[in-house]
Amino acid sequence: QVQLVESGGGLVQAGGSLRLSCAASGRTFITYVMGWFRQVPGKERDFVAAISNSGSSTHYADSVKGRFTISRDHAKNTVYLHMNSLKPEDTAVYYCAARSIVTQSYDYWGQGTQVTVSS
Repeated sequence: QVQLVESGGGLVQAGGSLRLSCAASGRTFITYVMGWFRQVPGKERDFVAAISNSGSSTHYADSVKGRFTISRDHAKNTVYLHMNSLKPEDTAVYYCAARSIVTQSYDYWGQGTQVTVSS
């Protein structure tokens, strides 16, 4: 079982930056692929970025490539999403999630953190 708690959301002007954090409980953090997703009201939750359990491999949605960076710190059991050059269309609730190597699905989710980008 993994519990995830996001933080770092807020209001920022277009062109600005934010860093989201996701703290994970448990001693098995290193065994999970970690991902970030986002959702706006009335739409499906969209994939944003993912990082392998070792941290050596990352993957991004085309809409955020070159602007967002995902990273993880195993000593702190934390995954980060560094967001630069933010656009109003990045406004959403951002969720972190953990993907089990057993089920290969994102089984654990945080509660979400709101990011609002003003124009």
